Amino acid sequence: MSKNSIFYLVFLCSISLFSQENISVVGLLPDIVSETSGLIFYDGKLITHNDSGGRPQLYEIDTTSLEITRTVTIENVENIDWEDIAQDETHIYIGDFGNNVGTRTDLRILKISKSTYDISTSIPAEVISFSYQDQFDFIDNGPSDWDAEALFVLNDQLIILTKQWQSMGTKAYAISKIPGHYQLEPIDDFQIDGLVTGATFNPITETLFIIGYTSVLTPFTFKISSITQSSIFTDLIERTDLNVGLAQMESITYVDGETYFLSSEFFSRSNPSITLETQLYTFKEFSDEPEPMPEPEPEPNPEEGGVFIFQRPGFELLEYEINLDEQLLGRAIYDISGRQVSYTLGNEIEEDNIELSTLQNSVYYLTFYFATGIISVPFIKN
Repeated sequence: MSKNSIFYLVFLCSISLFSQENISVVGLLPDIVSETSGLIFYDGKLITHNDSGGRPQLYEIDTTSLEITRTVTIENVENIDWEDIAQDETHIYIGDFGNNVGTRTDLRILKISKSTYDISTSIPAEVISFSYQDQFDFIDNGPSDWDAEALFVLNDQLIILTKQWQSMGTKAYAISKIPGHYQLEPIDDFQIDGLVTGATFNPITETLFIIGYTSVLTPFTFKISSITQSSIFTDLIERTDLNVGLAQMESITYVDGETYFLSSEFFSRSNPSITLETQLYTFKEFSDEPEPMPEPEPEPNPEEGGVFIFQRPGFELLEYEINLDEQLLGRAIYDISGRQVSYTLGNEIEEDNIELSTLQNSVYYLTFYFATGIISVPFIKN
């Protein structure tokens, strides 16, 4: 990877002293749910599923051991492209509406009775099918604006949020919980500047959290307050770039009034060499009066402060520049699982570069500890 490519990657990644949410890695999820795409918390357990090509099954996961404790098969349907899961007091809803290239005419939501789910490991689903009234072209022209990966319950309706590959925005569609076929009109839209992959509405705090990631796999959340069934994207929106490095973040669920779980699916590519494991995360969101979404900040530059890294082609050396008037307490490297690979005390750091020859090819996080906070920047060893 060239110096310019590394610089471009770093600029697009989240470089901030603090994340607004106290997010942390819980651990690696089992391989059987490596394509985890939806998440709810029910009866003390997490429930997830895989996306396209997976079995039509729901997997219960213990939040402490992260082991699968129960598998439930939906017996009368296939997993065409399950992308999210939601719940109300009596039912579980699975969004089988993944539609990357916009050609599907069999979009649907599967409705499962909780009373049946509780007593059996092989259960049927009712079908809520739909189409988008404003979609007229079903030709495969590559990644489309008619994909969807987010579903949540809002009172007596379900809300679908699209994942717009071209526009980098999202549209909200409301649909009935009653089985049948519906033509959906958009009720709201928002220029998210990223790909929406999951959502959860917390009825305790009446707060909506949307998650997604940018084109370079930097994950984010949007917290939205005071939503209604006709207005999802209010003026009370807060964006947070999640300080976990690169991750294909796919799902989110609330547990109580302040606790949330998120999951990311396995991602791998050979050039450049990147491997991201399937992981579970958690954060606590402390209630505040929401504030209007601020204007986007300009990209940082060396004169404004921050940490900037680059690798010279052909050299096993990572160089960096710190433009902060802060006391440096230490410097560390973490691998993709969160394991600390190296640590150097601030008073022992003599050079502004790091030898990489002992590291395996993968994604790492260069982390600096300052007196007032932490900066963690991803880099690739290849």
